[in-house]
Amino acid sequence: MITRRDAVRSIAVLVAAATLSGCSYNRFVSQEEALKAQWAQVENQLQRRNDLIPNLVETTKGFAQHEEGIYKDIADARAQLLAANTPEESIAAANRQSSALGRLLAVVENYPQLKANEQFNRLMDELSGTENRIAVERMRYNERVQEYNTSRRQFPANITARLFGFKAYPFFEVPDEARQVPTVDFKKPA
Repeated sequence: MITRRDAVRSIAVLVAAATLSGCSYNRFVSQEEALKAQWAQVENQLQRRNDLIPNLVETTKGFAQHEEGIYKDIADARAQLLAANTPEESIAAANRQSSALGRLLAVVENYPQLKANEQFNRLMDELSGTENRIAVERMRYNERVQEYNTSRRQFPANITARLFGFKAYPFFEVPDEARQVPTVDFKKPA
C-alpha cells in the first residue's frame, strides 16, 4: 500500500524532474539558436568569398592559361557550395574550395608580373581578409558546437536531449588535403 508520504515523495521527484527537464530544454533551444546564428555568419563569409572568386579567377586566367584544372576545381567547388543544403555539405564544399584556392595561390607565386597587377593585389587583399574572417567565424561556430554537444551529452540533460530529439552538430574541420603544401607543376602532360 502506498502511503501518503510515498505519494508526496513521488510527486516531489516528478516535479523536480519536470523542472530540470524544462531547464535543459530551454538551454538546448538557446544553444541551438546561437549555433544556427553562428553558422549563418560562416555562410555569410563563405558567400563573400564566392563573390570574390570569379574576379580573382578571371584576373589570374590570363597569366596562367595552362592551369585549367585549378580553375575548373574552383568553379566546381563554388557551385557545390552554392547548392549545399546542410552544414555538412557546406563544410565539404568550403574545404574543397579552400584546397583549390591554395593551389591557385601556389601558381600565383610563379607569376611575378601577376603579383605586380594592381587589380590582382586588391582582389588578393580582399580574399585574404575574407579567409581570415572565415577562420574566425569557423572557430566561433566550432566553439558553439562544442558547447552545445557537451551540454547534450551531460546528465541529466542527455535525457532531455534524447527525449526531444536534439541532434549533435558537426564541427567545421580542416580536410586532410589542406594540411599538405600545394605543388605546382608547369610541365604539360605528353
